[in-house]
Amino acid sequence: MFQGASRLALDAKGRLTVPARHRDVIAATAGGQLTLTKHPAGCLLVFPRPVWEGFRDKVAALPMAAEGWKRVFLGNAMDVEIDGASRLLVSPELRAAAGLAKDTMLLGMGSHLELWDAERYAAHEAQVMAQGLPEALQDFSF
Repeated sequence: MFQGASRLALDAKGRLTVPARHRDVIAATAGGQLTLTKHPAGCLLVFPRPVWEGFRDKVAALPMAAEGWKRVFLGNAMDVEIDGASRLLVSPELRAAAGLAKDTMLLGMGSHLELWDAERYAAHEAQVMAQGLPEALQDFSF
């Protein structure tokens, strides 16, 4: 399970160092292999390969009415491996899609991670907080 937020910097080649707490889980469950793809919220989804394979199969099974979303998720998927220096390379296409420049946020989301441009994530979080709790959380105990 992935959780927590990490502020990371992309280098000039589009690589970022995966935090040790996530790297250890990825090494144990996926041999360092990841798949990145677009998320509709404007970030990137980062899946350990076995988790990606389950997600990919669910998306591939969607009806023709969801063909556009199949293209978004499957057509933009990129397989990557964590290198010997504990970095992963984010392709120029995916960096552009998520507006990634240098400062990023890597968020643990349980079975996968999300990679956000730091400023875009701050704006997204502020928007979410301004909306107040959705009905599904009204009876949730903190």
